[in-house]
Amino acid sequence: MTYCLGIVTNEGLVMASDSRSNAGFDQVNVCRKMHCFVQPGERVFIILSSGSLSISQSVLTLLRGDFDSGEGLAKAESLYSAARMVGDCIRKVSDIDRAALERDQFTFNVHLLLGGQVRGEAPSLYLIYPQGNPLRSTEDSPYLQLGECKYGRPILDRGVHSGTSLEVAAKYALLSLDATMRSNVTVGPPIEIVLYPKDSFELTRYRRFNGADQDLNTIHSAWEQSLRRAVEQLPQIEFRSPPPEFSA
Repeated sequence: MTYCLGIVTNEGLVMASDSRSNAGFDQVNVCRKMHCFVQPGERVFIILSSGSLSISQSVLTLLRGDFDSGEGLAKAESLYSAARMVGDCIRKVSDIDRAALERDQFTFNVHLLLGGQVRGEAPSLYLIYPQGNPLRSTEDSPYLQLGECKYGRPILDRGVHSGTSLEVAAKYALLSLDATMRSNVTVGPPIEIVLYPKDSFELTRYRRFNGADQDLNTIHSAWEQSLRRAVEQLPQIEFRSPPPEFSA
């Protein structure tokens, strides 16, 4: 299982992912799910991956080869064009591997988040499905998730909006990951998070948190204490006598 998320605000992007990849509870491995493609001054792409590790590695290998040779993402005129290029690579891998996988009852499963900016347009965020088609985030829904989404979604729904600062959005991202790790042992550290300020066209704000990271543990403890305190300070619930049938 995995959990990745991207948040787009008026100030830029926050992209975050866990690093746990497992093939059942008896085999748990750590694998990076964040991949960056940068042309300084021109374009920045951050891709987060979930699903079959072998499929996502194949897709990213194709993308990296094209990018390093000056093709593919290196020539994308917009983030939408980049999302379509990523989808094309997914379909190429599907043409190679899907039939053999499905013959042995394995699902062709890969989902990618693509966030970034191409010079001349604002930063944006796309979710790309196994069929290769992209879904864009919106002003009303400024974040997208991959993998184990349900535990980390409520705090994002309550707090994140297009006017959220990058620093605050990063805190929401960490708390969303923290909530997921607390409720699902198949999601775990190291956590990677990158902040991309709008129009910077470089990546200079990155952090990797391992399970023993003091800053991550401090945020975890402070959040739990604040949450308990907030609940305790809520107005008392006024209880009344139950209806007659309760005592029948």
